[in-house]
Amino acid sequence: MGDKESAPVSSQQQARAQAYAITSGKTAPEAEPSPTSRLRALFDRPQLSPGQRRIAQYLIEHLTEAAFLSITDLAERVGVSQPSVTRFAGAVGFSGYPALRERLQAIALGALAGGPGAEESGGNELQAAVDAEIENLENLRRDFADPDRLIAVGRELSASTPLTVLGLRISASLAEYFAYAARRIHPDVRLVTRSGSVAYDALLQSREAGGTWLLAFSMPRHAQETLTAVRVARSAGLRVALVTDLALGPVADEADVTFTSGTGSRLVFDSYAAPGVMAAALLQAMTDADPERTQARLEEYEQVSDQHQFFLRD
Repeated sequence: MGDKESAPVSSQQQARAQAYAITSGKTAPEAEPSPTSRLRALFDRPQLSPGQRRIAQYLIEHLTEAAFLSITDLAERVGVSQPSVTRFAGAVGFSGYPALRERLQAIALGALAGGPGAEESGGNELQAAVDAEIENLENLRRDFADPDRLIAVGRELSASTPLTVLGLRISASLAEYFAYAARRIHPDVRLVTRSGSVAYDALLQSREAGGTWLLAFSMPRHAQETLTAVRVARSAGLRVALVTDLALGPVADEADVTFTSGTGSRLVFDSYAAPGVMAAALLQAMTDADPERTQARLEEYEQVSDQHQFFLRD
């Protein structure tokens, strides 16, 4: 509705960058952490063995069912021994499995009391898949009640020149989306979607060119190549921000900072509503970190896209 000759035309991205800057989250300091966040905080212990991490991840993913299992049933579901479950309970600060199960039941019952009633609504498998994604988004919303850490990392990613974005196998789509958008607001974004020596070359060159951060995406099934690439990045001197569904695990162990968001697993192939929002939130944090550069680059891009008619006119 504007006149091109009298005023610059702002793209939707420009308008959003101006109107929706992330604030420090102090407006909702009393927001209740999500059950998933509470479990991740409970189990976030660096001394956990790989077997204990498997137990923790099972409890996170199957809370409402697992909280009421006997030690025998839980051990069988996870594929570990009963003594392993007992040692896990001690490793996360409980006197034994009964005490841990009591805590899990309290969290599970609270989640059931406050969560959406997917079973009550009936519906088919597709609707159940949507319900699961809604729950993932609700958990992410609770995590965003205090966005200070996301804001800080967005500032670091914005300052890293070049900024390298890594996504291998199924995670490539999220990495491509992030890199495509980030190039509108950042002068040098390098996308890595191939593994092996090609990835290693790109990571080493990024560090040599002055880059300080790698943003990596790791979605299930988690690729061995992603772990290797993250280790190469760390050894080269890059810091690593990771977007994943697992707060615990070998890739998260290698990252400097991890942002976790659930994936939809009710269909044959996973869906990524919450990780997509997480990626967009990090992009927003980058735009907020350097608003002058953001505005200048978006205006320049609009001029180029208009000149070459990149887009159809609605």
